[in-house]
Amino acid sequence: MRFEAPYRSQRAPVLARNVVATSQPLAAQAGLEALWRGGNAVDAALASAIALTVVEPTSNGIGSDAFAIVWDGARLHGLNASGRSPAALSPERFAGLKAMPALGWDSVTVPGAVSAWAALSERFGALPFEALFERAVRYAEEGFAVSPITARAWARAEARYAGSAGFRAAFLPEGRAPRPGERWRFPEQARTLRQIAETRGDAFYRGELADAMVADAQAAGGLLTHADLADHRIDWPTPVHVDYHGVRLHEIPPNGQGLAALIALGILRHHDLGALDPDGADALHLQIEAMKLALADSARYVADPDHLDIAVSDLLDPGYLEARAALIDPRRAGDPGHGTPQDGGTVYLATGDAGGMMVSFIQSNYMGFGSGIVVPGTGISMQNRGAGFVLEQGHPNRVGGAKRPFTTIIPGFVTRGSEALAAFGVMGGFMQAQGHVQMIVRMVDHDHDPQAASDAPRWRVDAGRSVALEAGHRDHVVAELAARGHQIAATADASGFGGAQLVWRGEDGAGYVAGSDHRKDGQAVGY
Repeated sequence: MRFEAPYRSQRAPVLARNVVATSQPLAAQAGLEALWRGGNAVDAALASAIALTVVEPTSNGIGSDAFAIVWDGARLHGLNASGRSPAALSPERFAGLKAMPALGWDSVTVPGAVSAWAALSERFGALPFEALFERAVRYAEEGFAVSPITARAWARAEARYAGSAGFRAAFLPEGRAPRPGERWRFPEQARTLRQIAETRGDAFYRGELADAMVADAQAAGGLLTHADLADHRIDWPTPVHVDYHGVRLHEIPPNGQGLAALIALGILRHHDLGALDPDGADALHLQIEAMKLALADSARYVADPDHLDIAVSDLLDPGYLEARAALIDPRRAGDPGHGTPQDGGTVYLATGDAGGMMVSFIQSNYMGFGSGIVVPGTGISMQNRGAGFVLEQGHPNRVGGAKRPFTTIIPGFVTRGSEALAAFGVMGGFMQAQGHVQMIVRMVDHDHDPQAASDAPRWRVDAGRSVALEAGHRDHVVAELAARGHQIAATADASGFGGAQLVWRGEDGAGYVAGSDHRKDGQAVGY
């Protein structure tokens, strides 16, 4: 790791024995406080995640979904706490539509974040569950100053959710979003968080809060029932992985899109990216083309794990990935479809503690504030993960009852041999898998430290041959990519390129190097 700061940056990497990296400073401090009080990396992650529902409501909330990868000091554990659709949901409900609704109760699946907090705390935590909520409750009850990037996202939501009376009452009480630096209080959210803390989440799935969610759904014609909430269950899947240039990237298996990052790296390992200029046209072209192939496969095959029509191992088969790699023309941009293997609005945070435990954690509303539904009297904003279903007959991700939709949120983890190396993620919808690939290439192939990897200008595959390039790419590189057939959309707007948080374990195991994306309000902190 070179620590050369090759890109203009507002931040330096943080080196410490205990670290927290999040997208909002107050949440990072909540995690650091948990470590100071004798908690471990899981406690720090949960304290940060719970605080984020209050201080960054533009991307997550109490009604979010969540995933995690935990290194317990010896091995990895995956957690899928995404929720399923109401049991009564059927394709016929959407007859005549071309796509799933993105707003309203029909876009809502059972929220899983609360179950993730309870399950992780019970299995790995050192602090009392109630202690993890103290900072979040204080921020909700006493108020906090809204940070600048969060305020901008809040302002953009005014138009999107203009038709939701519940959203306007909860998050626009003065008729507008809070401005940067203004104090925001949400006492109803504080009361809800206390109920969750006191009941270890039971109030959310079976108690008073469940009653409130079901009543609001039924009043609006939604299908969510008490049985849907009570039947919610988490899974502890074994992370899937691909080997890449001496390291192993681990992702949660479907229904998340982490498979796309694995496929792309499985294709790219057939190229020596370390010998190329990391910001040159050759390196960018190869990554973009590999990502197109991976996203095509992800869109076709990723679905609820109980409804997959192909094995994940088939998509990660070395022969299949080599064949996909052979489809890349090094001089021309392609527009590929999915392959056919042979048979046989999100917040992310990372933590590490002095004992060697590391956590990669992500929770999300999906699109900003999610469905636009805020359950009256509770401060619970409901995610809209149901918008991830498709309506295509025969597709494994076709909408249905008691089914998990395709989800964009993915925590990443890297090991080398039998040792943990990095917990990282890049929030931001379909940018996430693309961000994972870019972070791995920079940290592994080019020895960039986490902050430098985050600071580098990014690219984003959109559709067909369209590629968005963040400001900072050199003019001659942009021109060369265009000459190869890429349809370039150059933009100075950093909001569409995700937000990375990264924790890398030091060579001697004595500490960590952490980075936090300048595209978000957050920070990496440690001691």
